[in-house]
Amino acid sequence: MIRKIKPQIRVIGFDDGTFSFKSKIKRDKTILVGVVMKGSQDVVGVVTRWIEVDGRDATEKMIEAIHNSRFKDLRIIMLKGITYAGFNVVDVEELSRETRMPVIIVIRKKPDLQAMEKALKKHFSDAEEKISLLHKAGKIKELIPGKLYYQAIGVSYDQAEEIIRLTQKSSLIPEPLRLAHMIASAVMSGESKKE
Repeated sequence: MIRKIKPQIRVIGFDDGTFSFKSKIKRDKTILVGVVMKGSQDVVGVVTRWIEVDGRDATEKMIEAIHNSRFKDLRIIMLKGITYAGFNVVDVEELSRETRMPVIIVIRKKPDLQAMEKALKKHFSDAEEKISLLHKAGKIKELIPGKLYYQAIGVSYDQAEEIIRLTQKSSLIPEPLRLAHMIASAVMSGESKKE
């Protein structure tokens, strides 16, 4: 739990790079980028790892990136959803526990969990495990009606909303996530994609 939220709170925001349908078949990898910022203003650094498309290593790679980084004063982990590289689902409870930090999941469009579960059951032998991870993320809260949603682990909803607002700059998406998205898409496709 966070006692006091400062405007320059150290946040790491993770997003993944693009990948093709062919990547899904071959189980290729895509990049995972974590952008470390002080609030919404100063970029402090960037961490990267490679994760398997539709794999099971996103959680482990995030934990590894944080533990092996020089950024020891991080206070919050932000995720742009909990599915990375297709259906490489993050175990947000494990991520929070192993890093000893709260996790805030920011979502632009409210996910259709039933459709996700149906797709998982149709295409994955480990569907039940992935579905369980989806539900571990907790209740989906609406921050901006029809435009921005979030989930919070290890931090109150009020604090999560305050942190989201503190880290927004020129977009509804918090700046660490927006920049992670731009960097990851540029690495994978040669140029950044619009958020």
